[in-house]
Amino acid sequence: NTGKVSAKFSPTDQKALISILKSRFEKNMSRHKNLSWLDVEAKLLSPKGAMGSLWRMEETGGEPDVVGMDKNSGSFIFMDCSAESPAGRRSLCYDEQAHLERKENKPAGSAMGLAAEMGVQILTEEQYKYLQTLGEFDLKTSSWLATPPSIRKRGGAIFGDRRYDHVFTYHNGVQSYYAARGFRACLHI
Repeated sequence: NTGKVSAKFSPTDQKALISILKSRFEKNMSRHKNLSWLDVEAKLLSPKGAMGSLWRMEETGGEPDVVGMDKNSGSFIFMDCSAESPAGRRSLCYDEQAHLERKENKPAGSAMGLAAEMGVQILTEEQYKYLQTLGEFDLKTSSWLATPPSIRKRGGAIFGDRRYDHVFTYHNGVQSYYAARGFRACLHI
């Protein structure tokens, strides 16, 4: 998967995505108390809406949903709420530099590279821990997290998962990749 927004994203696809997002919003009201779907939909349909990025989050298995509102900007915050790390974004090393430096058994790409192509951000450790307060995620998988420069400079990256009813943050070399590790995205609209 290239990470490019599908050329086939049509008005029909937009209607389908709005329907999926509305249904998910209504089924998971505990994730976005005191927020209105009509307000969210108005933002999505505005010229500055990021429907293409949401489409990529959905088509790669992220099941994006509203998890809050940024009080400073008034934007709605969408995060991947799939039970496990999105299946269409796994087996990726951390960033493009790690991908280029990997000599053998190269993965298809990198988490940071795919996120940039999708127009989304990888969750920070703080965002990941917040997401875990809204449900239980990554019980069998793990997700790369945006890594502080001081760790990345030393060749490492961080990832998180949930085991034993506890949210863990770990470290790994940036060139590593696993079939059960992907990344979760965040998008402000």
